[in-house]
Amino acid sequence: MANSNLPRRIIKETQRLLSEPAPGISASPSEENMRYFNVMILGPSQSPYEGGVFKLELFLPEEYPMAPPKLGRICLDILKDKWSPALQIRTVLLSIQALLSAPNPDDPLSENIAKHWKTNETEAVETGIFLWQKSGPDCMLVANEYEMLLKTYDGS
Repeated sequence: MANSNLPRRIIKETQRLLSEPAPGISASPSEENMRYFNVMILGPSQSPYEGGVFKLELFLPEEYPMAPPKLGRICLDILKDKWSPALQIRTVLLSIQALLSAPNPDDPLSENIAKHWKTNETEAVETGIFLWQKSGPDCMLVANEYEMLLKTYDGS
């Protein structure tokens, strides 16, 4: 891990992620830029995502830890207004894993998916399972695919 321009905190967090990985989570820094991490999270057991492997890209901005890591469009309060410099990369990844265990329809990426979840959770779970299984062993549930499949259920 030779990147002398990195703040000491990022180096320490990276070392801990590599030496003490959280169960079901793999996070490794890119060799080209150690602010980029390739992350894989196993779908938690007894969740709609059990058996899935979800790939993410995490980026630490120059302002980190004063600003949260960047992870695309994941709806997680600690990546927005609840971020604190006391939180770490590991905390964020564990929070995403917990979100897979218990999705929160009150803070959705897609209102249609949240509505489906609230009105028929069993069907919504089955739809989610179908989509990520269709994606193959390395997948990430994509909201617009879910909405397209949802239209086949609604007939709209």
